[in-house]
Amino acid sequence: MVFAGFAVWAFWLSRGRRMPAVAYGLVLGVVAWWLAIAPSHDRNWRPEVALMPRASVDGDHVRISGVRNFDYRSRNDFTVHYEEREVDLSHVTGLDFYVSYWSEGPVGHTFVSFIFDNAAPLSISIETRPEAGRGFEPIASMFKQFELIYVVGEERDLVGVRAIHRREAVYLYHLNTSPDDARRLLMVYLARINELADRPEFYHLLTNSCTINIIRYANAAGRKGRFDIRHLFNGLIDSYLYHSGAGEHVAAV
Repeated sequence: MVFAGFAVWAFWLSRGRRMPAVAYGLVLGVVAWWLAIAPSHDRNWRPEVALMPRASVDGDHVRISGVRNFDYRSRNDFTVHYEEREVDLSHVTGLDFYVSYWSEGPVGHTFVSFIFDNAAPLSISIETRPEAGRGFEPIASMFKQFELIYVVGEERDLVGVRAIHRREAVYLYHLNTSPDDARRLLMVYLARINELADRPEFYHLLTNSCTINIIRYANAAGRKGRFDIRHLFNGLIDSYLYHSGAGEHVAAV
């Protein structure tokens, strides 16, 4: 606000001949400073997001490290436990879609679970990566304040901590997705997980967040459809799923 006020005064109100040049210099300095802010993997992360997952694909077989499977006693009291999961792409049979509301309103958190016919579901949640002592801050997330992480975990962790310990309203939708489409989507996710492990990125509420990326990856996997405002106001995504025929409501968790 102070900088904006000074810019208005320098460009339009000040009678000093050098003030516009000074203002231009400050603007360029701020832009250069902003562009120089780089994402990092090296911070004091909250334990829930401390480990970046990574995947290796060998034909049909996939090994994923850094799969979260914490034992929770409360939302902030838990035993940290990461493990490896091995799955086969040929055993992917479908896709579940979760919407979790931390408060009433048009915005929530969305994530997916890949369903297998011979193993437990594998959940992947696109989230901010807060440092210790911080939580999710929607406005700050648009200004290079949080890195991005794809949390890969067991449903008992990713769903359970929200429904049981955070007391969020969690809804499950089974998507009308073919096994082939679900497999292609999982491959897109795995590639992005490795890219992010190699090169950190900033989370951005409007351009690099949960629902926006889910839609983006669904498009890469073969989805046909256009942008819908409910992709941003994802608390309304249930009506989008219903009217588009993409999914059916299964249960409130």
